[in-house]
Amino acid sequence: MARSWFPLLKNYRFEFKHLFVLLVVIASFQIIVSYIHKTSLENLLYKTQDWYQLDSAERLANITATSLELLLETTIRQHSINDSKRIIQAFNIILSQQSLEHDVQDICLIIDNGTNRYVIDNGQLFYAYYFTSNPTMQKPDSNQVKYLTLYNTYRKSLITSERTISIQDEEEAFHVLVPFVPKGEYAGALYIQNTPDFSIITQEIISSYDEVTIIFASLIFLGLLAMFYISSFTVKERDEAQDLLLEETEKRVKEQIHHQKETQFTHRIYHTHHKAEKIMGFIKEDLYQLRSENIEEIKYRVEKYANFISRVIYDMKWYDPPVQSIRNPIFQTDLNEVIQFIVTHIFNRVSDKRNNYQFQLELDPKLPIININEFVVWEIIEPLIQNSIDHSNKEKGIVVNINTHYDMTRNRSLIRIRDNGMGIPEDLLQKDENGIKKIFLEHSTTKASLNNSGYGCYIAHEISTQRCNWKIDVENLSYGGCQFILEIPN
Repeated sequence: MARSWFPLLKNYRFEFKHLFVLLVVIASFQIIVSYIHKTSLENLLYKTQDWYQLDSAERLANITATSLELLLETTIRQHSINDSKRIIQAFNIILSQQSLEHDVQDICLIIDNGTNRYVIDNGQLFYAYYFTSNPTMQKPDSNQVKYLTLYNTYRKSLITSERTISIQDEEEAFHVLVPFVPKGEYAGALYIQNTPDFSIITQEIISSYDEVTIIFASLIFLGLLAMFYISSFTVKERDEAQDLLLEETEKRVKEQIHHQKETQFTHRIYHTHHKAEKIMGFIKEDLYQLRSENIEEIKYRVEKYANFISRVIYDMKWYDPPVQSIRNPIFQTDLNEVIQFIVTHIFNRVSDKRNNYQFQLELDPKLPIININEFVVWEIIEPLIQNSIDHSNKEKGIVVNINTHYDMTRNRSLIRIRDNGMGIPEDLLQKDENGIKKIFLEHSTTKASLNNSGYGCYIAHEISTQRCNWKIDVENLSYGGCQFILEIPN
């Protein structure tokens, strides 16, 4: 059973932080459990102490009251005038002996004859009340007045139940009233104020428990530190091996990315290289046709051709050219002019038209100037037009419609390139996980050979979206053919 769990545990990676969290959790639990246990122990000890204090105070009061009752009954049967001193001394001994107790604050006998109540706290008063005919009782002091008030409060309960009554005040003192019943007749109550103190025992027990808790927690803490110390070496070696593996993987991935970039760069240059060769042929042809009467026209075309060749050469030096060489306020490009030049002096100039095609231009004169290099625009539009021509295998004439429109409400310029060809296969219109249609991906083509194919739409999409911040889309038309849509923010 243990072996079946081992492969599962190997899937988890434990770090120093995991061990540290485990250490903190266990230590926290130990502190919480110790605190709860200590609180429970303190509550138990305090409740036990209160019960024992109450029981101790009541026992002391009962013994004292019983002693006074027995002494009084014995003395009355054997009383003589010559025994007065001995009787007074006996009563004083009983009362004073209890007063000598450490926990007893006061003791007195409250006599109740039905009409009057007297407080007796010494043998002379006790003897005078029970053994003389006209006893003279002293006036109670302030404390004795409190005792009489407490007695009056519980008098009825003492008479009816003849049971000990104990009251605990806020200062943890017990006020005990024990019914005084000599010869079986209710005669009052014995009052004792007792404050038993067992806090020393409680503190000793709690201190001992704290010591045990500290020792136990220290042992757990030292054990966890030892585990942490041992595990740290194991984890450190594993992390070093993983770091080396990550470095090697990172190096290999960088090499793959670099190789992929170089491959893409090579294909892109090759894709534009044959266009540059075609443009060079146009330049040679114009130079052969140079006359005095057409010098300005040829100069205009050759300048455009030469600038395009310069752009191709510039692109050969950079895989990712600087942004300012693409978008810059110094560029004042007229989209209509670029489209007109490409159609007139590139596609319509080809002497051998293997496909019978023609162009329809619907150019909006309100189209604003854009701050994009015109030859970058050329690199975007030319592959899209070429795609409409190459993939329109109709026996009848191919018509390519290029429409420009300025949307004033959205401040957007739109370029639509439509054709009446066969349209785009539906599988190439599907989007990948990044939301890009497959026709704009690398190597996406309907040509039989994949060598150096499938880069026209890919390059147009890459330049327009990544470098010019344009939007590009393609869709099939209901009457046949397809249309590319370029949305240009102004």
